[in-house]
Amino acid sequence: MKYFPMTETISEDILDSEYKAGREIGVATLGDTCLFLKVKRKVHYIPYANLHRAFRRVELVQAKMCCGKGNFQVENLVICGPDDVELAQVKLPGTRAGIIMLEELEKRVPHIQIGKPEK
Repeated sequence: MKYFPMTETISEDILDSEYKAGREIGVATLGDTCLFLKVKRKVHYIPYANLHRAFRRVELVQAKMCCGKGNFQVENLVICGPDDVELAQVKLPGTRAGIIMLEELEKRVPHIQIGKPEK
């Protein structure tokens, strides 16, 4: 499998074993030292050292149905790097997956800030 760095590069041997052993949540996989994002046939990765903030972004999508109108919630995980630059916005399968993902990131990356920025 081919791996594409989003910030800095790491040896492909380490990435391969880490990706296979990681915890998969939707299109994201949490390894020991990297966050992997699968987009079609490519796997992008971000080392945990380059993560500074993560939060959930919920988008409402309006829909017209046969019996009226409704809104669907689309759950996203936003990953920010240094200086709060957004590195990735990852669509997740649901609210529960978003909460689990933030909890796992908090365990694996002790320096990461979860949620709103502190002022």
